[in-house]
Amino acid sequence: MMRLQNILAGLAFVCGASFAAEPVKVTVDFSKPQGAFQPITNWFGYDESGYTLAPNGQALLKELSEAYSVPVYVRAHHLFTSGDGTADLKWSSTNIFTRDADGKPVYNFAIIDKIFDAWREAGVTPMVELGFMPEALSRKPSPYRIHFGEADMLSSGAQEPPTNYQEWGELVRVFTAHLVERYGAAEVGRWYFEVWNEPDIPYWHGTREEYFKLYDYAVAGVRAALPGAKVGGPATTSPRGQKGAAYLKAFLAHCAEEKSAADGKSVPLDFISFHAKGQPKLMADGNYVRMGLDKELADVREGFRIVAASPFAKLPIILSEADPEGCAACSAKENPANAYRNGPLYAAYTAASHKAMLDLAAEYQVNLISLLSWSFEFEGRGYFEGFRTLATNGIDKPVLNFFRMAGKLRGQRVAAESSGAISTDDILKNGVRGAPTVDVLATLDQGHAAVLLWNYHDDDRPGAAAEVALTLKGLPKGAKLLREYRIDEGHSNAYAAWQKMGSPDAPTTAQIAELKAAGGLHMVGRRVTAEGRYALPRSGLLLLVFGD
Repeated sequence: MMRLQNILAGLAFVCGASFAAEPVKVTVDFSKPQGAFQPITNWFGYDESGYTLAPNGQALLKELSEAYSVPVYVRAHHLFTSGDGTADLKWSSTNIFTRDADGKPVYNFAIIDKIFDAWREAGVTPMVELGFMPEALSRKPSPYRIHFGEADMLSSGAQEPPTNYQEWGELVRVFTAHLVERYGAAEVGRWYFEVWNEPDIPYWHGTREEYFKLYDYAVAGVRAALPGAKVGGPATTSPRGQKGAAYLKAFLAHCAEEKSAADGKSVPLDFISFHAKGQPKLMADGNYVRMGLDKELADVREGFRIVAASPFAKLPIILSEADPEGCAACSAKENPANAYRNGPLYAAYTAASHKAMLDLAAEYQVNLISLLSWSFEFEGRGYFEGFRTLATNGIDKPVLNFFRMAGKLRGQRVAAESSGAISTDDILKNGVRGAPTVDVLATLDQGHAAVLLWNYHDDDRPGAAAEVALTLKGLPKGAKLLREYRIDEGHSNAYAAWQKMGSPDAPTTAQIAELKAAGGLHMVGRRVTAEGRYALPRSGLLLLVFGD
């Protein structure tokens, strides 16, 4: 029987088979809507705005746009940083602001226009992060450019406050006016303008009060050029930490109770942003990685508590970085725990965090609109080096296929229960360290229905497949054709295909074509019924789609 179960674990669909173990019972009732399904996974970001213009960067942006039927938002650092536009690990630049021989401001939009044009051409919508400080406006400009790994990159002059806050506000005003002229007020009015990044750590070398002043002048500049623009912040780090929580609370108090340093009026705030990060670690015996989903969810819960207790409880919340850990540019070479990024565990983790965040938002009655994955691609690097990326050298990773799956969830969220699910409260208390969590999320949009299941465990090591017995209720009559998609060791997994090739450093043209095919989201079959038993491998995801 054990041998039979191992065989079944690799099959896409099992109907009428007998199982030795009690299956996980999953019931989806499409006749019980639970409110509008809020897409939150359609947001992405990266340090190196210049990689937008790289061939693989442009291709990846188009893939992200095509994955969703709703707008896809993109956030990037270094839009105001000085330099020639060359991108590198955790660095980029646009040279938007310099001075002439008389010290007067000179604005140059040549590089930044290419970035925004590429975003628009790819069909994605900018989330405009206003940062970092131009060299000619920095309070302490030297050293300005620091290469990743050579020293503390956050000791750069790009993280300094401005020498003149009026000039900072004018830079933001001129930039916003340029965007309006180039793309139209209606289009730019759809975008979100976020002031800076993580001012509670050395991404900002000023005081908290100086950040508030920076914010005031920035939003005044945006609103002067586009009165209806959506502005917000503070993009602070982990609220589960005392410093991050205190900073977020103080910022909200500033917006609620104080006057703007720029114009003496009330401080505009249209959305609230903060960051949430997990904490994976290599276990003592060195044989496997243990994820820290509980840590990321603790950030989200504490942030929601702070917002819910503030005067801004109904404002949109943007998790403008929400990831398993903090350093996208750190590879598995620098930190072996980062090896999780290559395989399907990253996808299963993101599925589990996605549902938990939706549930926490409902519990605290806050308006969560974004789980922004800080992940993109790096040019000129080896294949599958363990960077936190969606693709490597144009080859899609399994995690990108989770986002493709998530893009098929839409309409109304419907009742869905799993006997194998671990509650969000339990994950927050204990992580997923005993039995795995086998959970489900389902939506209905007229004739389009989708059921997403995953088998997640914090420990990145082999485990038995879950045997899922699926029951569907209330499925609309028109939603009969079923498409089945999978992510696991054998499906939608270019990393596994690369390993089977012997992990080549320089794949041949034929091997690259094979890897690209393996990296897509695999539809493993079409059926007219879905009820029955499914084998769901550890770190595996299964999506069932009915209708269009």
